[in-house]
Amino acid sequence: MTFSKEDMARRAAAEIPAGSIVNLGIGLPTLCADYLPEGHAYLHSENGLLGMGPFPFEGDEHPQLINAGKQTVTVLPGGSTFDSAASFAMIRGGHVDLAILGAMQVSAKGDLANWAVPGGRVMGIGGAMDLATGCRRVVALMQHATKEGEHKLVRACTYPLTATGVVARVITELGVFDPVGEGFRVVELAPGVDRDKVAALTGAALL
Repeated sequence: MTFSKEDMARRAAAEIPAGSIVNLGIGLPTLCADYLPEGHAYLHSENGLLGMGPFPFEGDEHPQLINAGKQTVTVLPGGSTFDSAASFAMIRGGHVDLAILGAMQVSAKGDLANWAVPGGRVMGIGGAMDLATGCRRVVALMQHATKEGEHKLVRACTYPLTATGVVARVITELGVFDPVGEGFRVVELAPGVDRDKVAALTGAALL
């Protein structure tokens, strides 16, 4: 048994404190919005939205209400829109409490690599660097290893870095882990997941 994508998103949503301002990265992190009680936190999108709600039901989409990944979203009562310059000023000014971001690699020191694969197509770093360095806390939500079984939780990142020493917690389909410098401390394992299996799929010490 491993966490499903929905389980991972639900577990990441549990990291969001009440009343906080939170940015959800593109991809899997966007699912976290579906597991937050209404009014629990203020979801921020770097394209200029604060107060984002869950994804709309089919037929209720509004083409002008989108998140940074160009997916249609909803806005909760009291939500606001603004230009991207103001949105990034919020991020760079330290006004966003938490970012939940996807990752290609996370090192034992909390370094984050989430924007380019060596030899692959590079689309640009986008807002990832600002979010990783400007938000007060960063949680990485990611698969534990590649489809080929290569480590993504590593001793040192080999992919181009987004930011150094920023990741406080990693949530994968195998469990929850904190990078603590010399390795990854196990916070919890997914139900039925064997610690030895996790250790074999982790490129740093499991503590």
